[in-house]
Parts: sequence; C-alpha cells; structure tokens
Amino acid sequence: MDFHNNNTAADAAPISVSRRYAWIVFAITFGLLLSDYMSRQVLNVVFPQLKAEWVLSDARLGALSGVVSIAVGVLAFPLSLLADRWGRIKSLVLMAGLWSLATLFCGIAANFEQMFIARFCVGIGEAAYGSVGLAVVLSVFPLHMRATVTGAFLAGGMVGSVLGISLGGVIAAQFGWRAAFVGMALFGLLLTICYPLVVRESRIAPVKAPVKNTVAPVAAARPQLRTLVSSRSVICAYLGSGVQVFISGALLAWLPSYLNRYYAMPTAKSGLVAAVFVLCCAAGMTICGNISDRVGRNAPAVKMELAIAYCLLCFALLLTAFSLPTGILQLTLIALGMFFGAGTVGPAGAMVANLTPAPIHGTAFATLALANNLLGLAPGPIVTGLLADRFGLTIALQCVPLVSLVSALIFFIGRSSYLGDLQRARARGCTA
Repeated sequence: MDFHNNNTAADAAPISVSRRYAWIVFAITFGLLLSDYMSRQVLNVVFPQLKAEWVLSDARLGALSGVVSIAVGVLAFPLSLLADRWGRIKSLVLMAGLWSLATLFCGIAANFEQMFIARFCVGIGEAAYGSVGLAVVLSVFPLHMRATVTGAFLAGGMVGSVLGISLGGVIAAQFGWRAAFVGMALFGLLLTICYPLVVRESRIAPVKAPVKNTVAPVAAARPQLRTLVSSRSVICAYLGSGVQVFISGALLAWLPSYLNRYYAMPTAKSGLVAAVFVLCCAAGMTICGNISDRVGRNAPAVKMELAIAYCLLCFALLLTAFSLPTGILQLTLIALGMFFGAGTVGPAGAMVANLTPAPIHGTAFATLALANNLLGLAPGPIVTGLLADRFGLTIALQCVPLVSLVSALIFFIGRSSYLGDLQRARARGCTA
C-alpha cells in the first residue's frame, strides 16, 4: 500500500498515512464543506420568495446573505487558533452541528429579525471550518500537491453552493422555501454524526513528544504566530485573495436574481442555471490550482504570476459580459470569467502554506479566510445590493469586475519579494 510521508521541519513527529485513508479524509471533510456552503447559499435562490412574503428590499436581502460572511470573517481567526490547540476533529464536529441546527432554525423563522439571527449563528458555526478543514486535509497529502489539494478542497464551497442553489430551488418550488432550509440542515446533521467515526485525531496529527515543563511550549508558540504576517508576500497573498473573492461573493448571491429578472426564469430554473456558472468556479479552482502546481514546481514565483493573469482575464471577460445584451454570448463569457476569477484560490492557499509553519496552518488559513470574508464574501453581496437599489442590478454587476484590477495589483506587489520571503520561510522551518 502506498503511503504519504508528510515530513516537515515544523512538525515535531511527522506521520505517514495510506493514500486510501488520505482520500477518505478528503472525501468526508469535503462532504462537510458541501454542507457548509449548501446551508449558506440556499438563501440566495429563495430571495424572490422572501422578498414577496416579507416585503424586503434588495439591501435587506443582501444583509441576510452577507451577515454569514461577516461572522465568518470576524470569528475565523480566534476559532481556528482554538481548534489548532484544542483539537481539530472535535472542533470540526462542534462547528458542523451548530451551523446545521442554525439552518434548521432558518426554516422556522417568522420574520426578518429571526432569520437574521439564525443566519448569524450559521456564520458562527461555519467560521473556522474552511481553514481548519483545509489544515486537516493538507496534513495527509504530499507537499508538492498543495495548490491542487487546496484548490480542489475549496472548490467544495462552489460545489456546495451549486447544490444549495439548485436543490434548494427545486425543493422551494415544490414544497416552499422553509423546506429548502430543513433539507440542508438534515444533510449537515447526518454528516456531523458520521465524521468523528471516520476521521480520528490520532491518525492525522503528529505524535507529540512528552512535555517536560509548561513554559517552553507556550514560549515556542509565540514566534510562530508572528510568521502569519512576517513577510510582504504572505500579506499580499491574503489581501489579493480576499479582494478577488469579492467577485465570487457578489455573483453567487445575485446571479439567480439576475436570471430571474432579466431572463424571466422562474426560481427553480434560475437556480439550476446559476448552478452551472458556480460549477465553473469549482472547475477554475481545481484546474488553475493544478496548473500552478505543475508549472510552478521548479519556479515558485510562477504562482504569483499566474494569480495576476487569472485576475486580468476575469476582469476582461466579466466586464465584457455584463456590457452585452442578454443571450448565449453573455452567459458564455460570465462562465469563463467565473472560471478564471476563482483560479487564484489554489495559488494563494499554496503560498500561505509555503510561507507559514505547519503546526499553525489552521490559524494561517483562518487569516486567509478572514481576508476572503471581510474583503470579499461579506461586502460582495451587500455592496452589489446597495448599487442595485440605486442604479439597477445590471449596472451593479458591471462595476463588480473592476475589483479584479485591484487584486492583480496586490499580487504584483507581492511577486517582487516572494522568492526572498520563501527562502527565509524555509530557514525558519516552514515548507515549500
């Protein structure tokens, strides 16, 4: 049987796991990530029903979507830090149980205020899952697969969004919007029960040496935390990724409504069509991440260069798409823009992993999640909703691609120092 040996200078006692078990860990952790985003995005497909039933403005609808990302952005770092120290598996199970129960409460909410509170609780549960789950997955795969595994795992967010939008739309059309939330909640609760039975901390974590005193470990942890923001290139990786994710946040929230308003598609059909576009994001994360690993294996700076190229392609394609009249050409360009727009996820995640120590990867990815949520996923739906209220949804979506130019500039700034920062990270015991 083949084994992955994840020996790193940062690990006190590296472990080896079978390739089969590594993919099992990936599969079930990926499954919970699907539940995470299904619970988050099912709301967007029932916007028209909520707007009609509760007489809500576009800004209020955007707030219901954005509040989850705000909670994730604010709490991802502290909860991931706790998970790194308390136990990643126990933490993941607790998170999944909370967001599933909160999603269930969304299905019985009586008004906007109750829904807002429930959605905030969904965000609390989901806050650290992406970062801690990614740390768990990367711990059982070889180092040279980092961009690929990062892109493939985080593509679960897009796939989960597809399932939340498409299945949620079908369920809502047949049984009402409340049933859509209940269905997402039950799926999450089932996986939450199964997860600790399959993935065990002892099989994925290094075996720790006996501790002779209680002072040294705490002191040793402090300089490691400083490495989260110890170089210009890692800061640019956080910021460039976060700014670029603004586009995904905006389009995930508003594409179903755009299709409903401008293509006269009913709720179920607009959800299914929007799901196809979201799958383009998932494909972009995985394929562009794999390209980054392959092309950049012997040329690390290529990761930054590819991230810049993906941003510029996204800008050109989406700006052109939303300037065209409705039709097949517009839809095709939107799909291509979303493909390349999501392509920065794998390279950015790999850069963060390469520039930070393995024992605090959960916290490092939480820092990345903080940037992604506060700079991208949270403001994306809200800002787009505010612009739509004032200027119309078409003009709002025409403004969204401009964000890619800012992201490209940030990655360009980080590129000049990436190789030097990478050498210093290796000297500190980080891996690349």
